[in-house]
Amino acid sequence: MPQDVIVVGSGQAGVPLAARLAASGKRVLLVERGAVGGTCVNTGCTPTKTLIASARAAHVARTAGRLGVRTGEVRVDLAAVVDRKEAIVRRWREGVEARLAAAGDRLEVLRGHARFVGDRTIEVGGRRERAETVVVNAGARPAVPTLPGLDGVPWLDNRRALELREAPGHLVVLGGGYIGCELGQAFRRFGSRVTIVDHNPRLLAREDEDVSAALEEAFRREGIELALGAELESVSGGPGAVALRLRGGEEIRGTHLLVATGRRPNADDLGCEAAGIALDPKGFVVVDDRYRTSAPGVFAVGDVTGGPMFTHTSWDDHRLLFDLLTGRGTAGRASRTVPYAVFTDPQVAGVGLSERAARARGVEHEVARMPFGNVARAIEVDETAGTMKLLVDPRSERILGAFLVGSEAAELIHVFVALFRAGATARAVVDAEFVHPTFAEGLQSLAMRLPRYALG
Repeated sequence: MPQDVIVVGSGQAGVPLAARLAASGKRVLLVERGAVGGTCVNTGCTPTKTLIASARAAHVARTAGRLGVRTGEVRVDLAAVVDRKEAIVRRWREGVEARLAAAGDRLEVLRGHARFVGDRTIEVGGRRERAETVVVNAGARPAVPTLPGLDGVPWLDNRRALELREAPGHLVVLGGGYIGCELGQAFRRFGSRVTIVDHNPRLLAREDEDVSAALEEAFRREGIELALGAELESVSGGPGAVALRLRGGEEIRGTHLLVATGRRPNADDLGCEAAGIALDPKGFVVVDDRYRTSAPGVFAVGDVTGGPMFTHTSWDDHRLLFDLLTGRGTAGRASRTVPYAVFTDPQVAGVGLSERAARARGVEHEVARMPFGNVARAIEVDETAGTMKLLVDPRSERILGAFLVGSEAAELIHVFVALFRAGATARAVVDAEFVHPTFAEGLQSLAMRLPRYALG
């Protein structure tokens, strides 16, 4: 029987979209070449955040003396940490499989690699299927930099790093972005010496300088070595011994190399040309505001489109596209403001327009800043690292952007996400009654640092 919809990829957009379309009465074919759940469940959010939780537990135990609690030697059983991580990954993956099974006979899951062979037509292991609607949710994979000697070195990507059952003696991390920072700090807390190397002059180079500086300070206090603004020439070595050669002759040596230099789309072997699907110069599928590709009836969502590569963005893609396909809504990608978080310690989170972007675009703005250590709760629990910043429109008082570095910043940013969505002003934070003592009341203190709200 012909399909109504084909979904290529079972990531955080593909699974809920396929299940909901099947529940709405469509016949859906979901094609997946690997484990269901996509990057998030298998090699991304779930395993990394589980690993980071164990790393934080080790750090808290080691530093408990600052709170007057004396502990003995802290030992990390990395094999047990990895076993726990794998158990949680299996649990999440089984949950995805259960959701797909619950969709009934209107949703078929086909295992294999899908390639387009014509207009809205794919082939999987010799089987051809065509549908009126095709959705590409093929995701992305680690990008491999062009670096002389890298092919001869047993380097790690994020997946292989998550499988290590013994902590490296000295982990050299190539890349100071989200993945490099999160895993670099985790392995430092597992007992490894860690050096993060990046050609950019700052960690999290897309952030404003004060945001990057706050994280860099915290990393250095933990003994993480930073080689920023480094110009790499080559890499050499073998198992247990790697060396990065920098311009000028300096070398950085370690036992393991983690390459975390970005991600590339899984669109290069989908046969997009056969279906008339245009790719941009970096290989991402080109889509418009309504997720339409250049091929009629073919849509694309998630990381393969080159938008913000976040699980929550992919999930929200499914929500918007489902409404568009079923006629329940008209909102497109441009209708939303995308928040983000980096799960380092302190966490980094933001939403909206950065100070650097506001200046570049000539957007008039007022800024309030406050050290995270000024929050009473932060002092009481001795989690004072970080900074906070709020940008508002001086005429309308509408919030333009909010950026937090501090404990539970990934949770706190949702106060501003909700205000953005509601179209509220910073006055809503000033006039609210916050519970004391909480981290959240620090957001009110931050807003009150705007001149218009300053207490006399």
